[in-house]
Amino acid sequence: MALEERCGAHNYHPLPVVLERGQGVHVWDVKGKRYLDFLSAYSAVNQGHGHPKILKALADQASKLTLTSRAFHNNVLGEYEQFVTDFFGFDRVLPMNTGVEGGETAVKLCRRWGYDVKGIPHDQATILFCTNNFWGRTLSACSSSSDPTCRSGFGPFMPGMDLVPYNDLGALEAALAANPHVAGFMLEPIQGEAGVVVPEEGYLAGVRQLCTKYNVLMVADEVQTGLCRTGRMLAVDHEEVRPDVLVLGKALSGGVYPVSAVLASDQVMLTIRPGEHGSTYGGNPLGSAVAIAALEVLRDEKLDQNAAAMGARLREHLAGIRSSAVAEVRGRGLLNAIVMRPDEGGPTATDLCAALMEAGLLAKPTHGHIIRLAPPLIITAEQIDEAAAIITREITRLFG
Repeated sequence: MALEERCGAHNYHPLPVVLERGQGVHVWDVKGKRYLDFLSAYSAVNQGHGHPKILKALADQASKLTLTSRAFHNNVLGEYEQFVTDFFGFDRVLPMNTGVEGGETAVKLCRRWGYDVKGIPHDQATILFCTNNFWGRTLSACSSSSDPTCRSGFGPFMPGMDLVPYNDLGALEAALAANPHVAGFMLEPIQGEAGVVVPEEGYLAGVRQLCTKYNVLMVADEVQTGLCRTGRMLAVDHEEVRPDVLVLGKALSGGVYPVSAVLASDQVMLTIRPGEHGSTYGGNPLGSAVAIAALEVLRDEKLDQNAAAMGARLREHLAGIRSSAVAEVRGRGLLNAIVMRPDEGGPTATDLCAALMEAGLLAKPTHGHIIRLAPPLIITAEQIDEAAAIITREITRLFG
């Protein structure tokens, strides 16, 4: 921790724990203390730490070929592209590395489609986003953010990125009706960083209908909500909605290597031509092999079903906490949050996370008063019960 403080950028404020090993739902610190991991690297470790199938794919491919760049073909990328497009039912995939790169790729695709297909005048395309969205820290992501920490001191910002309220179909239609130059609407099916904000039933289906009506690409940012986290393979599956552009990341590699993907139709994807977008590492053979294994684990171990059952079990436990400090428990699948009532001068959500750490459970607050709870999807009923007992005990002890 001292070395990070002295030699690293101060762009994170982690809990004071130094981890050195992980297995399944547990991690261990350098002193050998074991913790339940209730963050899962912000849902990148859905398949659990150290999954043997994913590690084997990593080791096997690393021993043969890791990187060629896209200047040449490799013998794994095509296999992965066929696998992932068949898996999600899209024509084509553009492979990248990180979630925010996936978002950037989606924005470029929307703009190019807007010009080439929809006929938007040159440099007039607008992309709509939701207030309180979060998809990364690049300047494009900051330009589309309503969070002051993303914007203060980082301007000027990219034009053509407008905001509408989340979970408000009326506001979305008004924005679409007022501006014929909207090329895409990018949203999280559940807003994760905002505090696990679940929209009303019918919102996603309504978004799909409006995007179709106004000839706008619906972009589902499923970097955090996708890949079984919410109890379905994709969060949009809860309303049987199919987006025009799907952005995946995080658990696409099971947390062992950066892999992201943008999936779309021929009409959308083929607007990008050679030399107009890419990445040295995107589509590398190591990431491709790992992603296939990671998706097979999600499918074969039915982790969507386990996430649904264990999430319901966790929320049932948490709903039984008798403390005035708890304002709300919300979530879907194993993406959940406890919303605390702010108490000036009293314990905070940060204090609670520190207490949970001491008790053997790792979680992090967001927006000061909300604690996100997102364990690996392989978690068992016994482990859910253990975690719920820890959370209940520490809330009662701190807040009464």
